[in-house]
Amino acid sequence: MPVLRSTSKASRRSRLAAAGTLLAALSLLLTLPGAASAAGTHDSAAAKKPARGTATMGMGVVAHDGQGGLPRDTRAVQTEGVDVSGHQGNVNWSTLWNSGVKWAYTKATEGTYYTNEYFAQQYNGSYNVGMIRGAYHFATPNTTSGAVQANYFVDHGGGWSRDGKTLPGVLDIEWNPYGDQCFGKTAAGMVSWIRDFVNTYKARTGRDAVIYTATSWWKTCTGNNAGFGATNPLWVARYDSTVGELPAGWGFYTIWQYTSSGPTVGDHDRFNGALDRVQALANG
Repeated sequence: MPVLRSTSKASRRSRLAAAGTLLAALSLLLTLPGAASAAGTHDSAAAKKPARGTATMGMGVVAHDGQGGLPRDTRAVQTEGVDVSGHQGNVNWSTLWNSGVKWAYTKATEGTYYTNEYFAQQYNGSYNVGMIRGAYHFATPNTTSGAVQANYFVDHGGGWSRDGKTLPGVLDIEWNPYGDQCFGKTAAGMVSWIRDFVNTYKARTGRDAVIYTATSWWKTCTGNNAGFGATNPLWVARYDSTVGELPAGWGFYTIWQYTSSGPTVGDHDRFNGALDRVQALANG
């Protein structure tokens, strides 16, 4: 019997020692930089993912392309504008007008699940102070087709009328804030989606939609497709002292979003021409 007790105690000590070794190994593994980094990356990505509907024009520019200085003065005449969304709430349009802003674009829709709750104040408010204004749609190509989203946009504020004060609608196509930057599409699939949207928009309104994008995104997600430059005006996003390289197919830009840190409203833009050219785009 004493021998059996001794053997039992030895066995228990052996099992406790093995358990201690396993716990120590697990503890060491969890403290390794790679493990901590992987866990932190997963948690950070989940924490930073915005709520559906909150996407704004240019929200991915700084993270993907960086930010430099403000545009240098040039001899070319340009006209100051802004773009706004529900993020800005009620906008002080008189202050913007008095600061020299003469045109504005307001986010109307996103996907087929969101309409801007401040759209009326922003769209009509800019018009009422004398600005030429238009609406934009934040595209989510992984949720519904281009045609479906174009129709949703037109039906919820994205239409056009020949009143001299309404700009053609904008397709905001850029980094996906909710997941894969190209919305899970191949370059060919993305080009087809964009074509579906702009063709439907033109069929509904008689106007070619303006395409808002960043050159780096366009290269990555459309394969730098050159098929839209002859028909769709370009609104390019680049927060630096020069506009830089343009996407393939466009020899010039119509609008340049140059900062998200401007006065009164953060997103400021320059129209490539004098005010009469803004009016010409409005008149079609």
